[in-house]
Amino acid sequence: ENITKEQADKIVGKELCDRIEKIAIDLYTKARDYAATKGIIIADAKFEFGLDGDNIVLVDEVLTPDSSRFWNATKYEVGKSQDSYDKQFLRDWLTSNGVAGKDGVAMPEDIVTETKSKYVEAYENLTGDKWQE
Repeated sequence: ENITKEQADKIVGKELCDRIEKIAIDLYTKARDYAATKGIIIADAKFEFGLDGDNIVLVDEVLTPDSSRFWNATKYEVGKSQDSYDKQFLRDWLTSNGVAGKDGVAMPEDIVTETKSKYVEAYENLTGDKWQE
């Protein structure tokens, strides 16, 4: 669930929230700038943080097609559905087939293959390395 900065301030305190916000923005900015050199727009990303004593710790996955939306910069069009390298393709399929949020959904092989293809393309574009099974 998304919350506002003001709500987060009330939950963890303004000082800690400000520190986390700075780390998140710095992390996103570095990733965005790097991805731009590879022809990818990072439309958004989710970062999760925890505390180890007084130390802020980045936890969970970071900047993957599951936690971020990666768009093809060369095909970007304002106000349009974007060509993406993330799970949006799968989400759209689930929604259009009326099975979003349901457990145990059997997906056609072509949907699995296309989703994998998008993830592999993101990997190859961002790293410059060829994907190996």
